Amino acid sequence: MNKPFILHMFTTAKNLSPFDVNMAVDAGWLAAIPYTNVEPNEVCGLVQDTIFSRSPKGLKNTGIFIGGRDTQQAMGMLKSAKKSMFSPFEVSVFADPSGAFTTAAAMVAVVEDKLKTNFATNLTGKNVLAIGGTGPVGQVVAVLAAQAGANVRIIGRELEKTQHIADICNQEFGAGKINITAASDADKAGYIKTADVIFATGAAGVELLSAELLASAVQLKVAADVNAVPPSGVAGLDAFDNGKTITGSNSGAVGIGALAIGNVKYQVQSRLLKKMTEVDKPVFLHFEHAFTMARDYIIAAK
Repeated sequence: MNKPFILHMFTTAKNLSPFDVNMAVDAGWLAAIPYTNVEPNEVCGLVQDTIFSRSPKGLKNTGIFIGGRDTQQAMGMLKSAKKSMFSPFEVSVFADPSGAFTTAAAMVAVVEDKLKTNFATNLTGKNVLAIGGTGPVGQVVAVLAAQAGANVRIIGRELEKTQHIADICNQEFGAGKINITAASDADKAGYIKTADVIFATGAAGVELLSAELLASAVQLKVAADVNAVPPSGVAGLDAFDNGKTITGSNSGAVGIGALAIGNVKYQVQSRLLKKMTEVDKPVFLHFEHAFTMARDYIIAAK
């Protein structure tokens, strides 16, 4: 008799995201068990309780999801979970704190696609701004764009905090192989003039790129906004836009709204959760795997 599919869902927050629970069950997990207020140093014990309660065959129907709010912490918990296992007592683990990994992957993949289809180019060598980029989505967007060859700058309210985030992105996520830089909002107007791509990843309901700034972006090709709550993070961009020319852009830039990004994000998270139920050997999934899945989904959907 096959063991039922059980997904153990760890979060450092006081609540587990209902979105993630729905996604897990819809992807084929029979039970999604929440563990809230988990401390990072508790991961090893929880993982070993998970792997020793089933035979190696039963563990194929067992998985771990890592949520929370902090991207760096989630990656640390993923590494800790992996180190706590040994063959044949291993299960698949998927980290996606606040949905940031899958959202950022979808955002960058959609922008990459629009650069190709609308401008016959890619992210290599492009000047990219992650405005409001100190949060989880902005951090991962910056890393993925930099790994794809772009010159990336994170823009935040306070330079000291923004520089700290850029350093984390470069060293912790990029393994020292990328060079994301930082700037404050006070310097935003200057950098926008030479931007090829803008990712608006700030708080919901806050306009990050005004009509005046948009008009000054003379070489802008694509602007993407992850915020579905009015007003848009980018002036003139609608949440449903998916490659439509942005009103007020003097460069003919196209826009990508939150709902267009959200559709790809949904597919990516669903497929990665489902992948965990289908593999013969454990997989350890994070933002890079989400990006590969987003790229593959966009190609297949055409």
